[in-house]
Amino acid sequence: MHLRATLLLVSALALLSGCATQGKTGAAIGTGIGALAGNLIGGNTTGTLIGAAVGTGIGYIIGNERDKEDARKLSEQNRSRNYEHGDVGALGGTKWELVDWSPKKGESMFRSKTVEFRNNGRVITTTTFADGRSERDDETYRVSGTTLIINKPGYLANYRFRIDGRELTIDTDQVRALLRRV
Repeated sequence: MHLRATLLLVSALALLSGCATQGKTGAAIGTGIGALAGNLIGGNTTGTLIGAAVGTGIGYIIGNERDKEDARKLSEQNRSRNYEHGDVGALGGTKWELVDWSPKKGESMFRSKTVEFRNNGRVITTTTFADGRSERDDETYRVSGTTLIINKPGYLANYRFRIDGRELTIDTDQVRALLRRV
């Protein structure tokens, strides 16, 4: 009976493996493989659950490393000025100004932000701080479904986003931002 439940779980997770990032896909596949291995080794529900938990962690780590490698390769490719890729989605060629910044903890330390998503996979963020100084970040980005993936060497961030007319909402565990197209 446990084997049937495990096989059903593995089949369900295989259908979910088309996630937005390889980290999430790896976690889903790892969960199924770990549950199957845990069931075969332990022969009970506890073994299945332990195997699923271990498989999830290992699968996520492997998938996340693949995401980082893809981001590194994309960053290297984007160093060419004429390089354009098709993963910029609806954000490519748009510029946005921050309207509302709602951190879920703490407070914002800046006066304004503008974000320009270029068609070549570069995102330029200009931040003006309360003391008047400005900072410019130049990073690579790509869009996968409703996930915005921003990276630079040693840094990879995934953000949920939604475009509604001239408004862009970005939502993370730390902050919700509302931007207006300029």
